[in-house]
Amino acid sequence: MTEFVFQHWFAVILLFAYTALLVAHARIGFRSGSNLSGYLIGGRKMSGVVIGVSFVATFASSNSYIGLAGKGYDYGAPWLLFALMIVIFTYVAWRFVAGPLRRFTEITNALTVPEFFEARFSSRAARILAGLIIVISSIFYLVAIFKGSSNLFQVFLDIPYRLSVLAMFIVVLLYTSVGGFVSVVRTDVWQGGLMVLGSLLLFYFITKATGGISSIVELIESPETNWLFSWNAGTAFLVLIGISLAGSMKLLIDPRQLSRFYGLRDERSVAVGIYWAIGGLLLIQFCLFPIGIYAHHLVVEVADSDLIVPTLVQRSDIFPVLIADFLVIAILSAAMSSMDSVLLVSGSAAVKDVVGQLFNLKPEHDVPFTRIGVVICAVVAALIALNPPGGIVELTIISGSLYAACFAPAVLLGLYWRRGNAAAALSSFAIGILTIVFWRSIGWNAHIHEVIPALSLSLVAYVVVSLSTDANRTENVAAFFDGEDHLVSQSTEETSKVAH
Repeated sequence: MTEFVFQHWFAVILLFAYTALLVAHARIGFRSGSNLSGYLIGGRKMSGVVIGVSFVATFASSNSYIGLAGKGYDYGAPWLLFALMIVIFTYVAWRFVAGPLRRFTEITNALTVPEFFEARFSSRAARILAGLIIVISSIFYLVAIFKGSSNLFQVFLDIPYRLSVLAMFIVVLLYTSVGGFVSVVRTDVWQGGLMVLGSLLLFYFITKATGGISSIVELIESPETNWLFSWNAGTAFLVLIGISLAGSMKLLIDPRQLSRFYGLRDERSVAVGIYWAIGGLLLIQFCLFPIGIYAHHLVVEVADSDLIVPTLVQRSDIFPVLIADFLVIAILSAAMSSMDSVLLVSGSAAVKDVVGQLFNLKPEHDVPFTRIGVVICAVVAALIALNPPGGIVELTIISGSLYAACFAPAVLLGLYWRRGNAAAALSSFAIGILTIVFWRSIGWNAHIHEVIPALSLSLVAYVVVSLSTDANRTENVAAFFDGEDHLVSQSTEETSKVAH
């Protein structure tokens, strides 16, 4: 242990500094989280710069640095399509979702994504079912993050896998449950900087170790590796499209991403945040996704692509010790930046949107019970992560598939089409879940990824039911779609009644 500390003193110093930062932000967040609005969305007071960086840090977890970066080894050049779709969907999310969602949740005072569904569709059942979907999807994603970061610690720090899971669990649980949204977002700003620098360093040193970018030409010309540059490299192209769609659509409808928009203080913040979000994810993803392809020059006979980055980081012939130490902390921060957001979303969904609705919890219990919900979700995910049921990419994509198939129609059409109602939302949720389960159970996902049929059928169900039933015509919906004209007419009508 002493020898390790002397050899990796820089990592030890960074770790202590990073831990101190977490503690400081947890204290600030605790003071801001006296009520549920402060605890879950920071009181809607966040700037576009802060939320834009937090958006990046929340999405680009250790799954990106370890799982997605290494998967190029199996899937080849077509894997870069996923990186491109991430950037495109980031633009779509900020351009078409952020502004309308921020306005609607401000009008209705909604604090969670399930609460948005209840307000938009006047359906308590939609809120409860959405809460359950969020809890289940979040568990899958948390397990993937536990696996990725623990693999890194196991390979680089020689810490047993299960002990790594326990350490991650304790640290992220403490500052998330105590500090809430403010703590999470403030920490994300620092983590985002570490993550961008870390991705640049990974790309630079691994590219340098292979002989430069031109080394790709050698892989194209070699009979042993030219398969990496075919459309069906590693998997059927329709499966790859589905994986990319499931992963990138999370930027539109994943509650941990959407909750960032809740915290924006005004419309100008949306216009500013979009540049920080696109710029950050563009840099990170296009630095990380080629790494698995380059790895064909550096490693052989890889049984688990999740171990590629941890293995390369510990190689002194590729990374100087100080750079390797920094990368370990950068990837740790990537894991934390996603885990804290997922825990906050899943804990609030479990308590506020499921248990709270079923058992009518009192408002004064919201914050303490939500903290308990965060703890329970963390415990469940950590226990499953001790023996994970799949690889990082697979677990991440299952989570993304559930969100895309269930929530995409209700969120996107719910913000742009007045006709949606409770029956439409519930039917799209149900069809999405059933199609994913059915498609995977019969093995068709080996040829066409389940998100493609599930999203298609869910969208059809939402539209058909909406057209064949009455639209939801509540004051919330009218205020959102009619804007100031509705509010003025409503105020005039009330004044007239008083006068008479």
